[in-house]
Amino acid sequence: MIETFATSEAQELLHQLNVLLEQELRCQPKFSGLRIIESAHDNGLRMTARLRDFEVKDLLSLTQFFGFGTETFSLAVNFLDRFLSKMKVQPKHLGCVGLSCFYLAVKVTQEERNVPLATDLIRISQYQFTISDLMRMEAILLEKLCRKVKATTAFHFLQLFHSILHSSLSCERKSHLNLERLEAQLKACHCRLVLSKARPSVLALSIMALEVEEEKLLELVEMMESLRTHSKISGRELSLWKELVSKCLSEYSSSKCSKPNVQKLKWIVSGRTARQLKHSYYRIAHLPTIPESGL
Repeated sequence: MIETFATSEAQELLHQLNVLLEQELRCQPKFSGLRIIESAHDNGLRMTARLRDFEVKDLLSLTQFFGFGTETFSLAVNFLDRFLSKMKVQPKHLGCVGLSCFYLAVKVTQEERNVPLATDLIRISQYQFTISDLMRMEAILLEKLCRKVKATTAFHFLQLFHSILHSSLSCERKSHLNLERLEAQLKACHCRLVLSKARPSVLALSIMALEVEEEKLLELVEMMESLRTHSKISGRELSLWKELVSKCLSEYSSSKCSKPNVQKLKWIVSGRTARQLKHSYYRIAHLPTIPESGL
């Protein structure tokens, strides 16, 4: 079905999907490295899933504080997971690694005028290392990433899947497939190491499939199946990851789940510190709640 798209716009979307599918495995974390982190015990000397997840939540807080989008956050998480899956990082160095990943992702995705100063990043993050430490870590990061910074992430697939499916909905039904809500769900998924083991296309399609089911968009079921087969995702694989994504989103929505601490950033930039920062930096966002479904 998907190969029979008639309009030039639809054909362009299909071409973009083929390009993403061809590129997605080039810049992904080492599966074996993620498994080692996942199985590690928290003894203060080794990287663990819990420490990694806390660091990702800090990156999400920074993303919100500076007003950057999901693309920047997803790329920062990609850099972090690729680095952690290759290198034995001690917990005491995780903050510097994480901030370097965020800084590099910002440089890749944002216009130069929107890139924060390194001094501001360090001050807001409350880390004790210096600008030289950050620059040195960035050089190491680039080396270990083989300078491959144009990675294909789940964000790119989610955005494209949304464009394809959204165009198939009637005008009165389009509000039921909300991209902001889908991006919020992706951000929550990034805060769980286990979901970094999924291919970006699989993670994005799992989020989309759950949303289609939740919103009872029966007219999209056939198109979803076409996207699944075209993306070479087995039904069993999709079911497995849908279950894990559903569990993640349920936990994230619960009161027991710790959310990114934006209040901490509000406190940091109060008073004299706030006056020393660029005015455009001072954009505090609310906690990343997932928007309600369309009515």
